[in-house]
Amino acid sequence: MLSATLQGGLGEYGIGDKVRTLRLRKKMGLVELGKHTGLSPAMLSKIERSRLFPTLPTLLRIALVFSVGLEYFFAGAREKPLMAIVRKDQRVTLPDRAGVRDIAYRFQSLDYLAPERRFNAYLAEFMPVAADKVRPHAHSGVEFIYVIQGRLSLSIRDETHTLEAGDSVYFDATLLHGYRRTGTRACSAIVVTAQSMQLV
Repeated sequence: MLSATLQGGLGEYGIGDKVRTLRLRKKMGLVELGKHTGLSPAMLSKIERSRLFPTLPTLLRIALVFSVGLEYFFAGAREKPLMAIVRKDQRVTLPDRAGVRDIAYRFQSLDYLAPERRFNAYLAEFMPVAADKVRPHAHSGVEFIYVIQGRLSLSIRDETHTLEAGDSVYFDATLLHGYRRTGTRACSAIVVTAQSMQLV
């Protein structure tokens, strides 16, 4: 239980209001945000109403969904120059599904410390799971993948493409897509997602 002094100090940052503003700006409900973060809608509701103050790891899960850094939630962040270095041992790892044994990939965020990011960059490690274990997903914007090593199977709608080391692909991320490693070699890639897509 936090003391009144700590509650008052944390309350001045307006973290709950900032979370709600980000969520409404994306026209996202609490249930949808819960699916993206692995947090329950009830917990998210308490955070937004400042009935519960999130830990930094919990706040980071929320920040990653909205492409903002932790600095966004604290005063003075926008006055700093836009630059952020993420050391190798500071990376945050996100599995495709929390608490599941058979996962298709793990993403390590390469830029989570940057405030109000225009895109998200990840180092992805793909697992050798069966094709029927891959859960297709879609999100707003576009996605770019550059394969570093191994062989990656990329499914977009009803088509499946095989990417080798050195291959890259750029696609509309609003289409259902999924990926998995094929072959026996380790498979990794750089994955970049952008929230908005401009068709030219």
